[in-house]
Amino acid sequence: MSTEEHFVFQGWDTVELAEKYGTPLYLLSEKKLREKFGLVRSGFLEKYAGSRAVYASKAFLTVAMCRIVESEGFWLDVVSGGELYTAWKSDFPLERVYFHGNNKSPEELKMAVELGLGAIVVDNESEFEVLDEITRALNATQDILLRVSPGIDVKTHRYISTGHAGSKFGFPLSGEDLERVEDRVVSSPAIRLRGYHFHLGSQLYDTESYVMATDLVLDRIGSLKERLGATVTEINIGGGYGVPVTSTDGSVDISRFTTAVMKAIDEGCRSKGLEIPNVTIEPGRWIVSEAGITIYSAGFIKDIPGHVKYVSVDGGMTDNPRPALYGAKYEAVNASRFGCKSREKVTIVGKCCESGDILVRDIEMSATERGDIIAVLNTGAYTYSMANNYNLTPRPAVVLLGEKETDVIVERQSYKDLIRGQSIPDRLNFSGAK
Repeated sequence: MSTEEHFVFQGWDTVELAEKYGTPLYLLSEKKLREKFGLVRSGFLEKYAGSRAVYASKAFLTVAMCRIVESEGFWLDVVSGGELYTAWKSDFPLERVYFHGNNKSPEELKMAVELGLGAIVVDNESEFEVLDEITRALNATQDILLRVSPGIDVKTHRYISTGHAGSKFGFPLSGEDLERVEDRVVSSPAIRLRGYHFHLGSQLYDTESYVMATDLVLDRIGSLKERLGATVTEINIGGGYGVPVTSTDGSVDISRFTTAVMKAIDEGCRSKGLEIPNVTIEPGRWIVSEAGITIYSAGFIKDIPGHVKYVSVDGGMTDNPRPALYGAKYEAVNASRFGCKSREKVTIVGKCCESGDILVRDIEMSATERGDIIAVLNTGAYTYSMANNYNLTPRPAVVLLGEKETDVIVERQSYKDLIRGQSIPDRLNFSGAK
């Protein structure tokens, strides 16, 4: 078959990559990543003094990704000790790291203070107490942001809506809890309140919710100044900007969100007599989603007349649990026969022992045969980072696609990796056991 019929991703023949590296396989385009970073720079950073862009690492993080983020001049946010450790081992400048999370352990907080992180985003009063105690004991000082939930419901899946009333994240924006912590932070010699943070959810497409939340936070800043005479220098509006789901969806222009928010901040600060704070955004999925695809080998094909035709692949919910978790939708192509005109409707399923292990339902694609390479698109975000070993399935490798070379930045797991750290107690070493 001619290679001209193959699906080419960012200049690379995906069938040839499958032959070289095996499947399942995550592919990540460095060129596409840098294009997205560049759009944030031109659409936000270069337009507004004091603006800051922080890559939300939970979408995808490796030591190589840390180097790309650093080279683009972005900051980084982490939400666990493991993500912080990854940033540290990559030699990322830790003064450019934010630490999020609703239940950071004392060990994680101590690690953050000792490493000199740029800011810790405090989620609740108990966390403040622990952090204050740790920071005093280390004879250190620590910048923080207070995470608030503005009480705004947004149009997205309920599992990825985070700014509504009753959210597990942050302080309710109105109420005694936030006021009490503000009092304690302002009086602490070890903690410096830099500002407020909110995050409304993921896969958001309208700007109105961001503007509403910003207005509410500005009210809070005015209240803090009036009540305690304290000023803050930063508003962090989080991320959550939507990305295309199907080929007919356009890519969301991030400046559509930032322009609306910056206008609201300018007008709000003028009306309230406030200094205009620095504004921070945290794109993650928006940066990496379209830069990645996952390729699989087609296995057995099952045609149930009058119902459905299944194409099984050698991965599934272990390398991409999002369809099973959220009903996330993806597009796919037959990379081996991309140029073929013969089409059929199929459902692409994984190999896990679960009925819900379905990657893409009812998609029209080139007629598929066993051994063909299937590419699922826009999988750069929340696939590798959420991958698991269910059914003791090894995680795929990650290959970074450069302009002229390809590099394995995460090795494929082996069966030996799956049982690393396991042991057999002496009492189970009975005769006949291997």
